[in-house]
Amino acid sequence: MSALARWCFRHRLLVVGLWAALLVALAVPYATLGTSYSDAFSLPGLESSKAQARLQASEPRQAGDTDQIVVHVSDGSIQDAAVRRKVTSMLDRVAALPSVASVTSMYGPAGVPRISEDGRTAYATVTFDAQAERIPAADVTRVIDTARAARDADLRVELGGQAVSLAAEGKTQSTEAIGLAAAGIILFVAFGSLLGMLLPLLVAIAALGAGLIAIGLTSHVMTLGSDAPTVAALIGLGVGIDYALFIVTRYRTGLQTGLAPEQAAVRALDTSGRAVVFAGLTVVTALLGLLVLRVGPLSAMGISAATAVLFTVIAAVTLLPALLGLFGDRLLNRRQRRAVTTRAPGTGHPPLNTQRHAMARSRGGWAEQVERHRTLFALAALLVVTVLSLPALSLRLGTLDAGNDPKGTTTRTAYDLLAQGFGPGSNGPLVLVAHLSAPSDVSALDRLISAVRSAPGVASATAGPPAAKSGLSVIDVVPTGAPQDEATSALITHLRKDVVPAAERGSGLTVYVGGTTAASGDLADLLAGKLPMFLGVIVALGCLLLMVAFRSVLVPLTAAVMNLLASAASFGVVVAMFQWGWGSELLGLGKAGPVEAELPVIMLAILFGLSMDYQVFLVSRMHEEWEHTRDNRRAIRIGQAETGRLINAAALIMICVFTAFVFGGERVIAEYGVGLAAAVAIDAFVLRTVLVPSLMHLLGRANWWLPAWLERILPRVSIEGTPSREPVPAGAARAERTAGPHRTGAATTTRRPAVVPPPARPEPPLRQDSTPRAPKSVAVAYLWWFFLGLFGMHHFYLGRTGRGLLHLCSLGICGLGWLADALTLPHHVRSANARIALQSIAPQADTTADPAPNDSFR
Repeated sequence: MSALARWCFRHRLLVVGLWAALLVALAVPYATLGTSYSDAFSLPGLESSKAQARLQASEPRQAGDTDQIVVHVSDGSIQDAAVRRKVTSMLDRVAALPSVASVTSMYGPAGVPRISEDGRTAYATVTFDAQAERIPAADVTRVIDTARAARDADLRVELGGQAVSLAAEGKTQSTEAIGLAAAGIILFVAFGSLLGMLLPLLVAIAALGAGLIAIGLTSHVMTLGSDAPTVAALIGLGVGIDYALFIVTRYRTGLQTGLAPEQAAVRALDTSGRAVVFAGLTVVTALLGLLVLRVGPLSAMGISAATAVLFTVIAAVTLLPALLGLFGDRLLNRRQRRAVTTRAPGTGHPPLNTQRHAMARSRGGWAEQVERHRTLFALAALLVVTVLSLPALSLRLGTLDAGNDPKGTTTRTAYDLLAQGFGPGSNGPLVLVAHLSAPSDVSALDRLISAVRSAPGVASATAGPPAAKSGLSVIDVVPTGAPQDEATSALITHLRKDVVPAAERGSGLTVYVGGTTAASGDLADLLAGKLPMFLGVIVALGCLLLMVAFRSVLVPLTAAVMNLLASAASFGVVVAMFQWGWGSELLGLGKAGPVEAELPVIMLAILFGLSMDYQVFLVSRMHEEWEHTRDNRRAIRIGQAETGRLINAAALIMICVFTAFVFGGERVIAEYGVGLAAAVAIDAFVLRTVLVPSLMHLLGRANWWLPAWLERILPRVSIEGTPSREPVPAGAARAERTAGPHRTGAATTTRRPAVVPPPARPEPPLRQDSTPRAPKSVAVAYLWWFFLGLFGMHHFYLGRTGRGLLHLCSLGICGLGWLADALTLPHHVRSANARIALQSIAPQADTTADPAPNDSFR
């Protein structure tokens, strides 16, 4: 990492030019091709998907999206001659518009059920020639404008349906600028420097711009939903600013200790930069865990968000050091620069560890309180998290409909008018697609219709005659409950398990229960069933990465538990706000309703990645101190004191960015924003600030325990970078080992008996112009492993699309590669660990031969 940082620093203009060229190279095809986002997806094997596929194959004109034009008169009746002429003329104009397959009027013999009992409300059905996500937004907007042009003082015209809702969502406003402004204020307060504020924002914007353009181009080669770029921006903007913040903070600290700008940049990248890379790859791994669900839109969303995060990591380790080279020591404010330049000559540069301990003493009061009252603080933090998590016990998954839209929108008004005139179930009718294989199946169909009408929870059921060619009959079932009611879900289950099998028995009749409401329930059930597997995968991967990084068993397990607690508490906040309706109407996000079905898995992927970030930045400093002193209490105090303020500032930035997306007017994105903002706040201010250090104090030296057999086979990866060689001041170290009340670093300990920790492990020789390098064999092995993993995901994705030859080729390469990897990688890891162990016990003569007191790499 130091070589990359030094090269970028010295070739700063070239690096900035390369980034500008990259943005231009991506922007040109983006401007030419545009994007091809699509919300079309299917759930193969589910009954609602089978119903839609059968309808699409046999009656394609009926398989298009069906929306409603709702008319309501304040006085008189919908049957009045003047009203009838105006509405009929409007429906004729709509029927002639592009993308409209047919319009079914409420007037005529077949339209009687479409007029309410009081005669004041009626609806016409508009059937488009494609599903909602495939209809051009301009065509839907034209339908809306044409229909609403018929309004007057006595006649209200509103529209509802999926296509209308998607067209309305396209008009939501972008709120990223609000998050950027709030983040800038926090950065200015934290740094006290205008350039210090601008630099993280510039890096994050450049990375996010490249990432979003790349995602837009990717939409031409794979199906990406319209929410994918918004979620990617939500994550990429937050982590991009935070990653730059961590590195810039370490750079400024180096400048204040007297290091030259280049030395400070190299040290910042070799320490905080390593942690950023590790944390970013952890986020990417968690997001790519969505691939195991094998649900197209979720896999695509994971890939798009991982792409945005990957660009932020690349920008942090390449563009940021180049910009550090451009700005130099101007990232410090005037007072700080004056303090550095006016240091008395001959004093030299104070050791970095001495500076760290001085900073720890200045802001370690909280760390001292946590250590002293660790049991009380741990219980209090657990109580807070438990209270916030309680609403999550009533979590109910579903899909939002027009009833959750903000008041005043045409879709919400149409929904309310239909519910008042025809009952709540009219907004989510079920569609039973029945296929008759022989003329004798007509009697079975009649029995089915009769059984459905008499089923509890059914308001009405109407069936058209079977088609002559396809033998297909469509039965529209209107439930008594609203689409999101639990009674409607129970009705779907009853029809599928009891009513339909009884009608099919002894005949050739085949019936599928479909419709938007049934499809929503199927998606919720599918994701709920796969949630345990997904959770197990991302927890196992996260624990493995942390185990490799910190050489510990309890640290990864503690991190996994903290992530689960943060997720549960954030789900509780989401349930209270959106499912219970505590404040959703005040924010213009509609009334209470179930939580979006895909939100838990996507939030878990994001939260596990972000929580691992904070765990890495907190524990890496603790681990560095533990490696130096082998004193668990000191390591926790110093680590918490030196990283607490930085983590809190980073959390505030993320909270502002995530909260800004709440005000965009789109409920689904608002759910993500509220959930992620709540999770970050709980994670940073309750878990990492209170619970994690309290538990680590209670666990003691067991925090750093690792079985001998794992020690031998795990690769050695340092995320703290090249450790500083300055020892802890002798007086401080001696005070740590003496009895009696005393104060060291950031904390005060009382009546601790004298303890002589085991001597620190000897460090390998270190020269100014070189750093220890991993053996090339290990690097080759891990690159081989990484690319085989990409081949594995390639095989996993193509396996369900049926591209036979490419699929078999990928499968063969993976099989051969994993077989070779299983035989060679353990040998490489053992040999690398053996070499590092030999270096660690080498004589220390070389380290004392050339002291070099001002060596920036010591």
